[in-house]
Amino acid sequence: MNKILLDTDVILDFFFDRSPFAENASKILTYCENKKISGYVTPVILSNIYYLLRKTANHQQVIAHLKMLLTILEIASVNKTIVLKAIHSDFNDFEDALQNFTAENEKGIKIIVTRNFKDYKTSKLSVMTPELYLNSIPK
Repeated sequence: MNKILLDTDVILDFFFDRSPFAENASKILTYCENKKISGYVTPVILSNIYYLLRKTANHQQVIAHLKMLLTILEIASVNKTIVLKAIHSDFNDFEDALQNFTAENEKGIKIIVTRNFKDYKTSKLSVMTPELYLNSIPK
């Protein structure tokens, strides 16, 4: 089964129903829900999602969204080694560096799905937009 890391923007596309991106985000999350792929997030991604959703909903509503999300996605662990790799990396964005090295450390994740692929230029993993990823998987 494919293991992918879903970046913050893809999940926010789903929650905020951002056109035209929400449809592909929804398809990917449906694949995760149906166990056709294994989707991962990091604690940093969850924190970002909470922060941004909280601007439009109350705490209980946002927590309900996170609980729903965690019924279909796994959490990849972040540790000191990953943080140090991110700090000492060539990434221009620290947050993206954290996501990248967390994904690299999680056994089996080979792909980061994001619309922000330009910030992952130095990644050893495949970095794909949701559309490219969906077109790459067997139907």
